[in-house]
Amino acid sequence: MKVGAANGATDVVQVIAALDWVVQHQHDNGLNIRVIALAYGTDGQQPYTLDPLAYAAEVAWRHGIVVVVAAGNTGQTAPSLDNPATDPFVIAVGASDTNGTYTSGDDVVAPFSTWGNDDRGVDVLAPGRSVVSLRDPGSYIDVNHPEGREPDGLFRGSGTSQATAVVAGSVALMLQNRPDLSPDQVKWLLRRTARPLPMSDPASQGAGEIDLRRAGRTAPKEKRVSQSWTPGTGTGNLEAARGSVHVEMDGVALAGEMDIFGTPWDGQSWSGQSWTGQSWSGGLWMGQSWSGQSWSGQSWTGQSWTGQSWTGQSWTGQSWSGQSWSGQSWSGQSWSGQSWSGVSWSGQSWSGATP
Repeated sequence: MKVGAANGATDVVQVIAALDWVVQHQHDNGLNIRVIALAYGTDGQQPYTLDPLAYAAEVAWRHGIVVVVAAGNTGQTAPSLDNPATDPFVIAVGASDTNGTYTSGDDVVAPFSTWGNDDRGVDVLAPGRSVVSLRDPGSYIDVNHPEGREPDGLFRGSGTSQATAVVAGSVALMLQNRPDLSPDQVKWLLRRTARPLPMSDPASQGAGEIDLRRAGRTAPKEKRVSQSWTPGTGTGNLEAARGSVHVEMDGVALAGEMDIFGTPWDGQSWSGQSWTGQSWSGGLWMGQSWSGQSWSGQSWTGQSWTGQSWTGQSWTGQSWSGQSWSGQSWSGQSWSGQSWSGVSWSGQSWSGATP
């Protein structure tokens, strides 16, 4: 599900709507969707029991989909994990640094990986520093960060988003081998078989670094895999879910209890329809058209954000969170403590000299 512009800008409403769509269509045409990788988060501090973004992720979990979420890239200083990793039902993933070796004995928690707090920390870790993966030539990050390019046509980057992809792929392999596993069983197995990193603070790593081989050989004990956290309601504040992350149009931020169509947000109505699988009806989400010509600008005609029309304007290239994503910080804070537009990412250099 594509929810962001070419530079990655998106609003929580788009992410919520995408999660709803996946839940409602998980079994369409034999899709059998079992895993969601959500390399996305905000710095919103609303309790997960109220937060609509956390609730949308939780609904997917409780409908049989394993939701794997990035913990965040602000290290030990962050007051909490990113939203919706704050929801204790889902799998919150932190990043480890393998130090360029194939053995785990020298692995440590990456310095940018968010710890969380006493109420909610990460569940597991996975490699997330200087991960080499596919390159998208001509993309925003490819153009702005040529130092991340590898000579074989791949690309190298760091973050808990990369670690989230590793865990999501591991979950897919587990479910391919054992399709009867429930989301709670998958989470229990990953935590039960993870390997603690002795050279890092226990508070930073949850159960430790995942070990897929051990997880594949371990049988879950039914009595130990049912999560009993307080379920969310999704009836909280939409603006609080955004935190400091806002999309903008002509210098005007989309803020307050309003969705991307300029429609007042009704959390009570949405949360009920999200749970029962009724928020989407054809190409309509909560009565708004998202299909056909709706994204070409026609459905936005007459809609406005605090008086500013979205029609005819491109979201891509506009500023985000009150600052430009290229040359400034993300979400009102630097990403992983370093400027993303400079020479570093996640606190480590992307230059060819750094592993």
